[in-house]
Amino acid sequence: MFIQLLDIIRIVLVGIAFFFGYSVGFGETYDPVAQLHLMIPVVIVAIAGISGIEGLFFGKQAALAKGYETGSNYQKQSAFALLSYAFGALLIYFADWGIKAELSVLFIFFFFFTLSAGNHGLEAIRKKNYKWQNINRPFILLLLLAGFVYPVYMALK
Repeated sequence: MFIQLLDIIRIVLVGIAFFFGYSVGFGETYDPVAQLHLMIPVVIVAIAGISGIEGLFFGKQAALAKGYETGSNYQKQSAFALLSYAFGALLIYFADWGIKAELSVLFIFFFFFTLSAGNHGLEAIRKKNYKWQNINRPFILLLLLAGFVYPVYMALK
Protein backbone atom coordinates (compact mmCIF):
# COMPACT_ATOMS: atom_id res chain seq x y z
CA MET A 1 0.00 0.00 0.00
CA PHE A 2 2.81 2.42 0.90
CA ILE A 3 4.55 1.78 -2.43
CA GLN A 4 1.34 2.68 -4.29
CA LEU A 5 1.18 5.90 -2.25
CA LEU A 6 4.70 6.77 -3.42
CA ASP A 7 3.55 6.14 -7.02
CA ILE A 8 0.66 8.54 -6.50
CA ILE A 9 2.94 11.18 -4.94
CA ARG A 10 5.33 10.92 -7.91
CA ILE A 11 2.50 11.34 -10.42
CA VAL A 12 0.95 14.26 -8.52
CA LEU A 13 4.29 16.09 -8.20
CA VAL A 14 5.01 15.63 -11.91
CA GLY A 15 1.51 16.90 -12.71
CA ILE A 16 2.10 19.96 -10.52
CA ALA A 17 5.45 20.57 -12.23
CA PHE A 18 3.80 20.45 -15.65
CA PHE A 19 0.90 22.67 -14.54
CA PHE A 20 3.12 25.38 -13.08
CA GLY A 21 5.82 24.94 -15.72
CA TYR A 22 3.37 25.50 -18.53
CA SER A 23 1.80 28.38 -16.55
CA VAL A 24 5.18 30.10 -16.13
CA GLY A 25 6.30 29.36 -19.68
CA PHE A 26 3.20 30.78 -21.32
CA GLY A 27 2.95 34.14 -19.57
CA GLU A 28 2.81 37.32 -21.63
CA THR A 29 5.53 35.90 -23.86
CA TYR A 30 6.64 32.31 -24.11
CA ASP A 31 9.75 31.59 -22.02
CA PRO A 32 10.86 27.97 -22.41
CA VAL A 33 13.92 28.49 -20.21
CA ALA A 34 11.76 29.64 -17.27
CA GLN A 35 9.42 26.74 -17.93
CA LEU A 36 12.21 24.16 -17.93
CA HIS A 37 13.97 25.80 -14.98
CA LEU A 38 10.89 25.00 -12.92
CA MET A 39 9.95 21.63 -14.45
CA ILE A 40 13.30 19.85 -14.64
CA PRO A 41 14.26 19.72 -10.96
CA VAL A 42 10.73 18.98 -9.78
CA VAL A 43 10.20 16.15 -12.27
CA ILE A 44 13.61 14.59 -11.62
CA VAL A 45 13.33 14.85 -7.84
CA ALA A 46 9.76 13.53 -7.93
CA ILE A 47 10.64 10.50 -10.04
CA ALA A 48 14.30 9.74 -9.38
CA GLY A 49 14.46 11.07 -5.82
CA ILE A 50 11.35 9.28 -4.57
CA SER A 51 12.31 6.12 -6.47
CA GLY A 52 15.79 6.25 -4.94
CA ILE A 53 14.39 6.62 -1.43
CA GLU A 54 11.91 3.84 -2.17
CA GLY A 55 14.66 1.49 -3.36
CA LEU A 56 17.00 2.32 -0.51
CA PHE A 57 14.60 2.27 2.44
CA PHE A 58 11.67 0.22 1.17
CA GLY A 59 13.49 -2.07 -1.24
CA LYS A 60 11.75 -5.29 -0.30
CA GLN A 61 8.26 -3.81 -0.61
CA ALA A 62 9.16 -2.07 -3.89
CA ALA A 63 10.59 -5.26 -5.39
CA LEU A 64 7.53 -7.27 -4.38
CA ALA A 65 5.22 -4.60 -5.87
CA LYS A 66 7.06 -4.93 -9.19
CA GLY A 67 7.30 -8.72 -9.08
CA TYR A 68 11.12 -8.64 -8.80
CA GLU A 69 13.50 -10.53 -6.54
CA THR A 70 14.25 -8.97 -3.17
CA GLY A 71 17.51 -8.29 -1.39
CA SER A 72 19.59 -7.54 -4.48
CA ASN A 73 22.64 -5.31 -4.10
CA TYR A 74 21.86 -4.02 -7.60
CA GLN A 75 18.63 -2.58 -6.27
CA LYS A 76 20.66 -0.56 -3.76
CA GLN A 77 23.05 0.56 -6.52
CA SER A 78 20.11 1.64 -8.67
CA ALA A 79 18.72 3.61 -5.73
CA PHE A 80 22.06 5.41 -5.34
CA ALA A 81 22.11 6.24 -9.04
CA LEU A 82 18.56 7.61 -8.88
CA LEU A 83 19.41 9.72 -5.85
CA SER A 84 22.47 11.08 -7.67
CA TYR A 85 20.18 12.33 -10.50
CA ALA A 86 17.94 14.04 -7.96
CA PHE A 87 20.82 15.66 -6.06
CA GLY A 88 22.48 16.67 -9.33
CA ALA A 89 19.28 18.33 -10.54
CA LEU A 90 18.97 20.22 -7.25
CA LEU A 91 22.61 21.30 -7.28
CA ILE A 92 22.31 22.61 -10.83
CA TYR A 93 19.06 24.40 -9.97
CA PHE A 94 20.30 26.11 -6.81
CA ALA A 95 23.75 26.90 -8.24
CA ASP A 96 21.92 28.42 -11.23
CA TRP A 97 24.28 26.85 -13.75
CA GLY A 98 21.95 27.58 -16.61
CA ILE A 99 19.74 25.84 -19.10
CA LYS A 100 22.46 23.71 -20.70
CA ALA A 101 23.40 22.16 -17.37
CA GLU A 102 19.73 21.63 -16.57
CA LEU A 103 19.13 20.00 -19.95
CA SER A 104 22.20 17.80 -19.48
CA VAL A 105 20.84 16.29 -16.29
CA LEU A 106 17.40 15.98 -17.91
CA PHE A 107 18.82 14.09 -20.89
CA ILE A 108 20.84 11.76 -18.64
CA PHE A 109 17.72 11.13 -16.58
CA PHE A 110 15.71 10.42 -19.74
CA PHE A 111 18.36 8.00 -21.00
CA PHE A 112 18.05 6.08 -17.74
CA PHE A 113 14.26 6.29 -17.76
CA THR A 114 14.11 5.04 -21.36
CA LEU A 115 16.24 2.02 -20.50
CA SER A 116 14.16 1.44 -17.38
CA ALA A 117 10.90 1.66 -19.36
CA GLY A 118 12.27 -0.85 -21.86
CA ASN A 119 13.27 -3.17 -19.04
CA HIS A 120 9.84 -2.95 -17.41
CA GLY A 121 8.08 -3.42 -20.73
CA LEU A 122 10.17 -6.49 -21.55
CA GLU A 123 9.51 -7.86 -18.06
CA ALA A 124 5.79 -7.58 -18.74
CA ILE A 125 6.03 -9.20 -22.17
CA ARG A 126 8.64 -11.92 -21.64
CA LYS A 127 7.77 -13.01 -18.13
CA LYS A 128 4.10 -12.04 -18.22
CA ASN A 129 4.75 -9.88 -15.16
CA TYR A 130 1.78 -7.53 -15.50
CA LYS A 131 2.36 -5.54 -12.33
CA TRP A 132 1.32 -1.87 -12.48
CA GLN A 133 4.90 -0.53 -12.74
CA ASN A 134 5.79 -2.85 -15.60
CA ILE A 135 2.72 -1.90 -17.61
CA ASN A 136 2.69 1.85 -16.99
CA ARG A 137 6.41 2.70 -17.26
CA PRO A 138 6.63 2.78 -21.10
CA PHE A 139 3.48 4.91 -21.31
CA ILE A 140 4.60 7.31 -18.59
CA LEU A 141 7.91 7.71 -20.42
CA LEU A 142 6.07 8.65 -23.62
CA LEU A 143 3.91 11.18 -21.77
CA LEU A 144 6.96 12.75 -20.12
CA LEU A 145 8.82 12.97 -23.41
CA ALA A 146 5.79 14.50 -25.11
CA GLY A 147 5.52 17.14 -22.38
CA PHE A 148 9.18 18.09 -22.65
CA VAL A 149 9.70 18.05 -26.43
CA TYR A 150 8.32 21.50 -27.21
CA PRO A 151 9.97 23.47 -24.38
CA VAL A 152 13.30 21.72 -24.93
CA TYR A 153 13.14 22.38 -28.67
CA MET A 154 12.27 26.03 -28.08
CA ALA A 155 15.00 26.48 -25.46
CA LEU A 156 17.65 25.07 -27.80
CA LYS A 157 16.41 27.00 -30.82
